[in-house]
Amino acid sequence: MEKEKLYQLRSDASKISPILNIGKNGVTETLIEELNKQIKANRLVKVKVLKSAEEGKDLKTIADELAEATRSTLIDVRGRTVVLYR
Repeated sequence: MEKEKLYQLRSDASKISPILNIGKNGVTETLIEELNKQIKANRLVKVKVLKSAEEGKDLKTIADELAEATRSTLIDVRGRTVVLYR
């Protein structure tokens, strides 16, 4: 993805709120389905990863897993928030 587009998406992402929270159940089939619906509707989505979701996994691994499962592009990981785009 070109740099300008990436910067624009990061800027747009700063103006939106997280749509989903990932909790103690982690990345489930139901979560992926809902995330796919949200990405289809909004294209750019923010997901909040709660501390309880990180058992044995780091945030980057969870973010990569979400991007792969939803066939979307990982735009940014800031704090506990993951931004995806398709």
